[in-house]
Amino acid sequence: MASPLDPHTAGAPGIGEITGDAGMISESVLTTRLDTAIGWARRYSIFPYPFATACCAMEYMSLSMAPYDIDRFGALLPRFTPRQADLLMVIGTVTVKQGPILRKVYDQMADPKWVMAFGACASTGGFYDNYTTVAGIDRIVPVDVYVPGCPPRPEGVLDALMALQRRIHRQPQELGLPRRSAS
Repeated sequence: MASPLDPHTAGAPGIGEITGDAGMISESVLTTRLDTAIGWARRYSIFPYPFATACCAMEYMSLSMAPYDIDRFGALLPRFTPRQADLLMVIGTVTVKQGPILRKVYDQMADPKWVMAFGACASTGGFYDNYTTVAGIDRIVPVDVYVPGCPPRPEGVLDALMALQRRIHRQPQELGLPRRSAS
């Protein structure tokens, strides 16, 4: 006898017509790999640490307002301790004196961690061309995504966040499972 789930059987029900327990299972069960599920969860649960030093901080504040609503992307709740954050958002100008502080904040973050250079000053030093300004934070910490502009528009920040989310979802995920000992 043919299985009720075999689509090649004559008179077999369509996808939406499966009845009984098999129909309930097909509508409510999703199968995936564990690392894909972890990537999806990390993608939509980003906890940013705002390292705000200059005028770009005003644009950062506007991200939580109604027209932009960064909460839709799972990145609204800023953490003000690096040990609870996984996205370091460097917002504005970084001076040479702030460089070691920025590096210390980055080193205190747990893995996996990502960095966003927010605005022209964080990306390249901006219009400051002097001995006190760092010409791009990539000289201090590795940067995953750059947000252009002076100041950057909130739409640009959301585009950069979505690009980072796609990158997080695609990268191999550490499962953290204990390894079996060879005994």
